[in-house]
Amino acid sequence: MTRDRTQLVGAAVSLLVLALLVALDMSLSPDDAILTSMFALAPLIACAVVPVAATSVIAGMSVVAAVLSGAWNDTGGTVQQDVRILNVVLVSIAAIVIAAVRVRRERRFAEVSEIAQVAQRAILPVLPPRAGDVAIAARYQSAARDALVGGDLFDCYHSEQHVRLLVGDVRGKGIAGVEQAARVIRAFRQSAALRATLVEVAEEMDAYLEGFFADEEFVTVLLVDVTEPGVLALVSAGHPDPELVRADDARVLDLPRGLPLGLGLGRAGGGYVQDSVPWSPGDRLLMYTDGLSEARDARGEFLAVSTLASQVRSGPVERAVEEVVDAVGRHVPRGRLEDDLAVVVIEHLPRTAAVGAPAGGATALLRLG
Repeated sequence: MTRDRTQLVGAAVSLLVLALLVALDMSLSPDDAILTSMFALAPLIACAVVPVAATSVIAGMSVVAAVLSGAWNDTGGTVQQDVRILNVVLVSIAAIVIAAVRVRRERRFAEVSEIAQVAQRAILPVLPPRAGDVAIAARYQSAARDALVGGDLFDCYHSEQHVRLLVGDVRGKGIAGVEQAARVIRAFRQSAALRATLVEVAEEMDAYLEGFFADEEFVTVLLVDVTEPGVLALVSAGHPDPELVRADDARVLDLPRGLPLGLGLGRAGGGYVQDSVPWSPGDRLLMYTDGLSEARDARGEFLAVSTLASQVRSGPVERAVEEVVDAVGRHVPRGRLEDDLAVVVIEHLPRTAAVGAPAGGATALLRLG
């Protein structure tokens, strides 16, 4: 529900409550009950979602109704009626103050959110639409709750020597998650440029990040090397397995899963193992964070990654990414994600497509929820 619609519904509910209370008060005998003091419920409801000006109007209507109630209840001028009117006035003033404080906080939150978005775009990378023989598209979808910033990330390092990709998920959210995500990307770029194998990249990243991560902090990552034509080299550090999608086949790869990075155990038993899988022009690889694999429907059932093959095959890679994210949204109740979601789809391009015109890969920003 949009903000304007929420405000409209809030105002309508407030006025409806006031109208019902007035009607009920007029229908009751004063000897049975006098509901004048309850007219203050209307501005109290309004102040939760309605702007200050509209809350003031509803508060004024409640006070006017309280004054007029003395006529139909035959209580005008009595001490009891004056007390009832004073109650409505005081509660209405309090409602207006609450609305003003709420609006100020909402504006402050919007400003902080905008600052976080700008900082994210300034610090974190943009993926190239193509690197070597690979088309690349990515998307970050914020969670429905606690969505200001988070620690899901992706990156691509490419040079004449290597084309390597990273998808990761830092434990924790907020500004600390963004800070650690930036460190993970920095560690990846340093190691991806120098180390011969992905195992060495993972070990060096782990050693570097240990000095910055607290005891309960870590990052799961999937490292992918597509430097050698026709071969996918992969290393998983506690990360969900990717899905390899071919024209007539799709399977979730069962990779050896090492420990997450940042624990300082890479060279002392981190269990990082490089696996190699053949792939051909037209094949695609779906990489993601656990916002996808742990998405639950209304019955609590997880989304099966294996069911997304048709979405991964959809049109250019940028469309495939959108289709995957839409499928996750349809799976969860009311389309509200419980965790941030990062999705990357890469496609093996024919050599002529790689050196010729762009093959439809999409430039994608890392967006923090």
